[in-house]
Amino acid sequence: MVVDILTNTKLNYNINKFGLILAIGLVIGLTLFASGCAEKEDGAIDGAEVTSPVTEAAEFSEPVRIGYVLWDGEIASTNVIQQVLEQAGYEDVEITAVDVGPLYQGLVSGQFDFTTTAWLPHTQQSYWETYGDQIDYVHVNLEDCRIGLVVPAYVTIDSIEELNSEKEKFNGRIIGIEPGSGTMEITESVVSEYDLDMELVSGSGTAMAASLKKAIDSEEWAVVVLWTPHWSFNRWDLKYLDDPKGVYGDADNVVTLAKLDLEEEKPNLYGILTRFQWTHDDIQAVMMDIENGMKPEEAAEKWVENNQEKVNEWIGEE
Repeated sequence: MVVDILTNTKLNYNINKFGLILAIGLVIGLTLFASGCAEKEDGAIDGAEVTSPVTEAAEFSEPVRIGYVLWDGEIASTNVIQQVLEQAGYEDVEITAVDVGPLYQGLVSGQFDFTTTAWLPHTQQSYWETYGDQIDYVHVNLEDCRIGLVVPAYVTIDSIEELNSEKEKFNGRIIGIEPGSGTMEITESVVSEYDLDMELVSGSGTAMAASLKKAIDSEEWAVVVLWTPHWSFNRWDLKYLDDPKGVYGDADNVVTLAKLDLEEEKPNLYGILTRFQWTHDDIQAVMMDIENGMKPEEAAEKWVENNQEKVNEWIGEE
């Protein structure tokens, strides 16, 4: 009798112990299964990537870095696209001015997400040949942009070939812009091809425009390196000198370039860049406001407010 009781007690104890172990195992298994399902939902379902709402939101919260060169038109376009992206919901849009070489290098290294200021295929040809296979050619944003040697309309010569014969009236100088820019590289070739006995003076776009203004105010002769679009053509009566040898080449386009992986990292931003395109009248309006004393960001804001329909098309809110 006592033996039976002890035996039954031990049996009940083992059964209870086994049940407890089974219950604990079941709880652990269910926990691991739920965890695995959660990971699968966040990562991939049946091998397909699932876009997380956090990832989509991150595109708008992460910094957008734009590089540009300090030409008047490029100052205008960069400030406008900055305003457009901020209106589209991007929280941190940074713009950084650099020379042309560092601009291309910055796109290759990922320092910049994009630029709207590349002049191709002629003006920055050497930079594209060096870095083009490491950069995404996104879209032409402005067509038919010309560079060349420009004089006031009252100057009585019409061709680069005539410069040497009147070099004293120009003080023996051609007023250029930033050294190392594609425009200056081509102009150096112009000086060589036409065997010009004149000094090509480097400086900046601002200094060039100031020299042109000083000459016009005094009705003196001056020849400068200039391009279209530029606000100076709205302010003064100017003309390009003919280039019979075609050293400056045909007109360029202004192109939006991006780092190679931008489309994957920020698809919404990339879509805006593919739609960003405007006219000479558009960019001239911004440049003239800046030249008349308005800050670049204020001129850009004014243009955006006055052209909301076009901005909505760029953003994708037609």
